[in-house]
Amino acid sequence: MKTVFLLLIGVLMSSKLARGSFLILIGNIVFRVGGYIYRFLMASLLGPASYGILTITLQFQGIFQVLSAAGLPPAIAKYISEYTALDEEILARQTIYTSLKIMIFLGIFFGLLMFFFVAPWLANDFFNKPEALVPLQFVGLITPFSVIVGAFRGSFQGVYKMEYILATRTVEQIFMIVFATLLVLLGLSAAGAVLGSVLGFVASAVLSVIIFLKYMGKYIPQPKKEHKFPMKEELKLAKRLVFFAIPVTVTALAEMGIYSICTFVMGKFLASNFIGYFGAADPIARLPLVISISVATTILPASSAAFSTKNQDLLNKYVLSAFKYGMIFVIPLCIGIAMFSGPIMSLVYFTRAEYILGGTALSILVVGMTFYSMFAISSSIVQGIGNPRIPMYILLFGAAITVILNWIMVPLYGIEGGALATSIACFIMMIPMLQQTFKLTKVKFPYSVFGKIIIASLIMGVIILFIPQNSYGLIMSIILCPIIYLLGLILLKTFDKNDVSAIQKFSKKIGPLNKFINKIFKLFERFIS
Repeated sequence: MKTVFLLLIGVLMSSKLARGSFLILIGNIVFRVGGYIYRFLMASLLGPASYGILTITLQFQGIFQVLSAAGLPPAIAKYISEYTALDEEILARQTIYTSLKIMIFLGIFFGLLMFFFVAPWLANDFFNKPEALVPLQFVGLITPFSVIVGAFRGSFQGVYKMEYILATRTVEQIFMIVFATLLVLLGLSAAGAVLGSVLGFVASAVLSVIIFLKYMGKYIPQPKKEHKFPMKEELKLAKRLVFFAIPVTVTALAEMGIYSICTFVMGKFLASNFIGYFGAADPIARLPLVISISVATTILPASSAAFSTKNQDLLNKYVLSAFKYGMIFVIPLCIGIAMFSGPIMSLVYFTRAEYILGGTALSILVVGMTFYSMFAISSSIVQGIGNPRIPMYILLFGAAITVILNWIMVPLYGIEGGALATSIACFIMMIPMLQQTFKLTKVKFPYSVFGKIIIASLIMGVIILFIPQNSYGLIMSIILCPIIYLLGLILLKTFDKNDVSAIQKFSKKIGPLNKFINKIFKLFERFIS
């Protein structure tokens, strides 16, 4: 009976985890799609010069949000989850209140700092672009509201109510896009685009407070008796939260630096319209990261479980599968984007033909995202086996290298120099990260599989050379290249029967398309055999 009870608990927990993961995935998709819509609309409405100012501003928006939150949302989720499991409702609620105090103080402090000191210095002295002053000052208005949203999202995550996070993200994106568009159309230019983000966070903060007051009492009940939390105990709790959050903040800032440093340096040396071209190319170059980060998110708990149980065979399987399936999609996608960068820029930004000038930077930058994809998967594996500081140190080193390379190359080669500097830095980070991953896991590097994927991708690339470099050629390549690439993988015997078996198991869950898909996989299996 006890075994059955424990099994039932395990199933329920697994269902909760699967449901939560699915909702977070939907939230990430909403956030990313909303971000792309926002950037596309702003790039089209503002034009390259004003969009260049907005591109610079968005980098500081992210950095000041991280500084204001101080890495506390993950700490809130962790400790609320622990305290609710231990029926310590007082500590669970106090975690939220203490974190809010810290974050609101930091949000107001960094907001005022940005508005009155940092923004004027950046606009007038560092970038020498006075038109950037008001957009940068508006970043200071975002931080107080963003920290409120972050604190409550951490509490929602701690009790596995991911639908509340999804709701706040959706409202944030809708308000941001709608108001930014309206304000830009009213003539407020880049300042209006940033003010739209402010209103998005205001709406999200209001919804977060409403959800917390109305629904969270079910999951973190109010104490039956009025309890005054002693100052000494609250200081201990604050110390615990901050010490947990510091590595999170450092890692987040270093990771943002890899993406943002080239934009800062461009702001120093280049005219705003060139930054606008680069800003238009940047989100397209990051598309392959959607795949690699999804793989990285999945591999972390899997590698942790295999390593903790000392199951080397299972760890081998997880590590090799993560790299194999991640790179099977990432490498050809990067090659395709790099070779069709011009038509992609023309098609995405069809209302502004001048954005095609960012095509070369896109071709270079997307190669760097291949290296960063490898880094991201390796980083998650190393974190999963209990070494979270290694990725942090490598990220800090990579950020320093990115600064040096960009400072040298941007003045010489413009936005293409910034893209090349970032790609080189990503490659330099990838090498020690891969070395540490395979050393710590004791897994042999899959040279054969990687070689086959690269050869199949290069074959696809050679075919692309004979396709016209225009919108019609792009559509033709989207249809033909996956077929050519897949045939290349099959002829090189990249897949084995375990791969086919795994895909067939997945296909059985699809429903009405089951028979059709199984016919395809039977043909696929015959090719492999």
